[in-house]
Amino acid sequence: MSDTLDRPVVIFGTGELAQLAHFYFTHDSARQVAGFTVDAEYIESPEYLGLPLVPSESLEESFSPREYDLFIAIGYKDLNRFRAERCEEKKARGYKLASYISSRASIWSDLEIGDNCMIMEGNVIQPFAKIGHGVIMFCNSIVSHHVELGDYCFIGSEATISGGVKIGANSFVGVNATIREHLSIGRDCIIGAGTLILKDTTDNSSYLEPGTQDSGIPSRRMRSLL
Repeated sequence: MSDTLDRPVVIFGTGELAQLAHFYFTHDSARQVAGFTVDAEYIESPEYLGLPLVPSESLEESFSPREYDLFIAIGYKDLNRFRAERCEEKKARGYKLASYISSRASIWSDLEIGDNCMIMEGNVIQPFAKIGHGVIMFCNSIVSHHVELGDYCFIGSEATISGGVKIGANSFVGVNATIREHLSIGRDCIIGAGTLILKDTTDNSSYLEPGTQDSGIPSRRMRSLL
């Protein structure tokens, strides 16, 4: 996380997550959003949400890393790898990456959290939890005591991660998923919406609960194709 928590921030992205980041930083942090950036091929206007929109390739010309921090507003595209790549690229260019924790989240002072995280409202994070770099948590999830979330995980709303669980990097946990206590979830895993996990999982695996349109079909495990 940036050493200076009130430095202005530039947001990478122009999608829904970028809009959310702009709202949260503007209304619920000490930071000012100074502008947006995306790759030049995706720029159709010099402004976005009334702020400058500049090419990522020449970002330093408008927003120097000596004065501005970045937030990479990319979701779980390519199982979170795209967000991870952009974060590492920008850090290599000298930028510090900002994190946002909602004032409406319940956390404790001992929380260890990395760069470029977004913890939205209603989340409960108990003592002794550790959150890696680039983790996104949507609303109203529970991260219990001694949980470790690896770098660039994505946690959907209303997920329950019980005490002592360790989740590997780049993994996705869907809406209303539940993970039993003291399990290890591998890297690059997909835990689908509504899925109950009762055993350790291997790397690169998916666990999916069929939707209501498939009522009567039991839960199934799939190898990840991502």
